[in-house]
Amino acid sequence: MSWFVYILECKDQTLYTGVTTDLDRRLKEHNGESGGANKGAKYTRVRRPVKMVFSEYSENRSQACKREAQIKRLSKKQKLLLIESYHHDVKTT
Repeated sequence: MSWFVYILECKDQTLYTGVTTDLDRRLKEHNGESGGANKGAKYTRVRRPVKMVFSEYSENRSQACKREAQIKRLSKKQKLLLIESYHHDVKTT
């Protein structure tokens, strides 16, 4: 099973980091589009809509959770640089 670490940008410009096996499903859950307003994280429920600004593949849940913790320790400025480099890489490939 593939795992992903992702970063969402909320409508108030805050960032949320999480892990999932299905990026599309998880984004819909965070935005309340998948059958229930209570799906997604409590943090993002009051900050909708959210958009996915970063995702990274991980081999397994353990690696994904370790990377999530690493990203959560970054400052907002460092997270924005990570997101910027991700978008640069996506555009050039």
